[in-house]
Amino acid sequence: MATKENPLLRFDQRTGPDLGAHTPVYPSAPVPRWYTDAKFGIFIHWGIYSVPAWGTPRDPEVHIPVELEFVHHPYAEWYANTVRIAGSPTRRFHEERYGVGTSYEDLADLWTAERFDADAWMSLFAECGARYVVPTAKHHDGFCLWDSGTTPFTAARRGPRRDLLAELSGAARRHDLRLGLYFSGALDWHVSAFRPIRSLTDLFELRRSDRAFADYAHAQLVELVERFRPDYLWNDIDWPDGGKGSGDRDLAALFARYLKQVPDGLLNDRWGVPYHGVRTREYLTEQEPSERVWEACRGLGQSFGHNVVEDDRHLIGGAELVHMLVDTVAKNGNLLLNVGPRADGSLPESQVSRLRRLGEWLRVNGEAVYGTRPWRRHTDVAGHPVRYTTREGTLFVADLAPGEGRLTPARDVAELA
Repeated sequence: MATKENPLLRFDQRTGPDLGAHTPVYPSAPVPRWYTDAKFGIFIHWGIYSVPAWGTPRDPEVHIPVELEFVHHPYAEWYANTVRIAGSPTRRFHEERYGVGTSYEDLADLWTAERFDADAWMSLFAECGARYVVPTAKHHDGFCLWDSGTTPFTAARRGPRRDLLAELSGAARRHDLRLGLYFSGALDWHVSAFRPIRSLTDLFELRRSDRAFADYAHAQLVELVERFRPDYLWNDIDWPDGGKGSGDRDLAALFARYLKQVPDGLLNDRWGVPYHGVRTREYLTEQEPSERVWEACRGLGQSFGHNVVEDDRHLIGGAELVHMLVDTVAKNGNLLLNVGPRADGSLPESQVSRLRRLGEWLRVNGEAVYGTRPWRRHTDVAGHPVRYTTREGTLFVADLAPGEGRLTPARDVAELA
């Protein structure tokens, strides 16, 4: 979770073990133009965790000590970890709902996805102004949404018994959306025997770094690249240290092959090596315009996976969502906004309505968002922020006073210099 500033969560500051003379050479690749122009993408967290769809939303009036943050985890997609913590609200919920002795893996066969329509999803996302989508191929629970040859723990062989990623990727291409794939590089609780993670330090210490697991993760990522040719590889929580060397199955070689296969491909910064393609910030922002392109990612609520405990009190409002997009773009960032589908494949109306509201705003103001670049400074007017973007010689001004936020061309740039 990343609801406050913490150096451990600045992934671009993680560069892996010191390999000395054996440090590999990572390829050099600019952030592609398609990405810097896109500005708005949709994250999709959908998996076994969508069956219980349960986390512990944070109440701003209730103080949770740092040592208990992972016990009361707001991320529903972390259910497989939180349910193993004795005394956690998630453990109590699980035993009451499914019975003592029911494992997280048992829930895979309760996932049916009977209302899932990939084309309907992608049509909605495109209509609401998104230019790229990033579904979860494998989250920390180790469950693969594609028909992998590395494990039977997949959506093609359990639960839905469908290659969900094939359906998602095909639909994304049909609706002219760039395709990213989320992959959990160093956390796979299905093939690990660590105790549950209870702190941010545990987040990086309780991960497999052996050669065998590095090869396993490598084989899965190779499958994803060869089958789906993703435009964007969105890794999470590092990579096994055993796979960070100079060998053919190590990360530097994998990056080189990926960028050769997908010349305008993009990598993020969460690999734990000295390569940080695009910097990611989770529930965080930058304070000033950045020279480097970056990405803000967050859920519409406090969770990425669908959480039935959340309601409108926990979800971002429409005007606030517009302001967040404008602020991010004006600071040289993209907004990767998450949706958490229900287990049956339907999208909660509370999420859809917010996407549609943002889409309506973009249809009016999109020229001041897509393809723009940040201006050199920000200002405040009457105690509220004003943001600027530029494109083809036009300066756009965003007044973020309470309300919807308005973007208009500035006709006299000299006044703002």
